[in-house]
Amino acid sequence: MKLSVKGMAIAAGLLWGVLGMFLTGLANLIWNDYATGFLQMMASVYPGYHGTPTLGDVIVGALYGLLDGTIAGAIFAWLYNRFASA
Repeated sequence: MKLSVKGMAIAAGLLWGVLGMFLTGLANLIWNDYATGFLQMMASVYPGYHGTPTLGDVIVGALYGLLDGTIAGAIFAWLYNRFASA
């Protein structure tokens, strides 16, 4: 059985961008102490993202998450398909 590279890329991008970064950043806007360590760690990985509780940073983090998750999902599905057929 093969995985759809496109489907996996979209699913992973949405999961990481929306659930991982957007909702975490949004929760940090509401509760300032929520996930500050996680957001600071992501700020060290994503250039231009600061991990501060501002709407602009939440959007930048979500966009980075969408891109990062999409690439990771596509690579995962491609590797799975390569090794599953071996």
